[in-house]
Amino acid sequence: MTERIISSQNNNEDDGLDTSLRPKSLDDFIGQAKLRDNLDIAMAAARERGEALDHVLLYGPPGLGKTTLAHIIARDMGVSIRITAGPAIERAGDLAAILTGLQPHDVLFIDEIHRLGRAVEEILYPAMEDFALDIVIGKGPGAKSLRLKLPPFTLIGATTRYAMLSSPLRDRFGSVFRLDYYTEPDIEAIVKRSANILGVTADTPGLRELACRARGTPRVANRLLKRVRDYAQVRGDGFIDQEIAVAALGRLEVDDVGLDSIDHHLLKTIIEKFSGGPVGLETLAAAISEDADTIMDIYEPYLMQLGFLERTSRGRVATPRAYAHLKIKHSRRGNQQNPLL
Repeated sequence: MTERIISSQNNNEDDGLDTSLRPKSLDDFIGQAKLRDNLDIAMAAARERGEALDHVLLYGPPGLGKTTLAHIIARDMGVSIRITAGPAIERAGDLAAILTGLQPHDVLFIDEIHRLGRAVEEILYPAMEDFALDIVIGKGPGAKSLRLKLPPFTLIGATTRYAMLSSPLRDRFGSVFRLDYYTEPDIEAIVKRSANILGVTADTPGLRELACRARGTPRVANRLLKRVRDYAQVRGDGFIDQEIAVAALGRLEVDDVGLDSIDHHLLKTIIEKFSGGPVGLETLAAAISEDADTIMDIYEPYLMQLGFLERTSRGRVATPRAYAHLKIKHSRRGNQQNPLL
C-alpha cells in the first residue's frame, strides 16, 4: 500500500510532529467529551485513594488519540509510562521482564493489544487481576509453579480491532472507552491549536477548509496543516487563507470531504465494474489490487462514516450519496444480485 497523505496510520514523518503537537494534559485534549469526563473522574478518585488507576482499554480507528491519552493518563497520575506493542511481545518471558520492571502505580501501554499471542495473554490474566506473575520452573512431573508479586500498575491497552480481543482479556479492564471520529468544530479547534504551536498564521476560513478535509482525525489534520504550511510558504506569503488551502489540498488530490484518489478508485470500481454492488470483499480486493484487510481496516471505515459505502450480507454497496459525490448517474441496477460474489 502506498503512503497516503490522508492515511490515519502513523508513519515516520509523523513521529516528531505528533510529539510536539500532542496535548500534555486532559485539559488540553480537545474532543471526546464524554470519554474525558469519565476518565477525569476515574483518575481523580484513584489519586484521592492513593491507588493505581483501573486498567483502561481504548479502542477505535487509528489516529484518534489513543497513544496521546495513555501519555496524558501517566502524566496526570504522576507516574512513569512503559510503551510496547502486541507484535513486539513474542514470548511470555518478554512480558514477564516488562512487568517485573514496573514501579508502583506505573502505566504499561500496549498498542495493538489484540495481536498478543495466546501464551503471552495468559501471563496477563493474573497480572491484571491479582498483580501476580505465575512462573513455571522446570518441565514434566518435576515442574513447580512460582508466584511472584507485582507492584500495583495500570495496563492501558489500545486496539483498532475490539472484536478480536478475547472475552477473558476484555473482562479484566475496569474501564473501556471508544474513541469516535471528531466533529468538524473539534478538528478546527485542534488545527488552530497546532497552528499556534507551529507558528503558522492562518484565518478561520483557511483552518475550516483544512478541518473539513481531515476525515475527523487529528493525525490527518496535523499532517495536512504541515503540507499546506509548506505550500503557503513557497507559493504565497506564508499565510494560510481559504484560497491557499484549497489550492494546496487540490494539488494533494484531497477533495472537499477528505477523499483521495484511492478512495475514488475504490468507489468507482464498485460503481463501474460491479454496477454499484453488492460485491464481495475478496473480489473487490482483486479488482483494485489491494489487500482485503487493508480495504476493511483502512479504506472502508471513513467511507461508511460518510454514508458512501454499505456492508451488507451480500457484499459492499456504493450508496446514492457516493454517486452524487462522484457526479455519476445512479442506476437502480446496482441493487441486483452480483454474479461475482
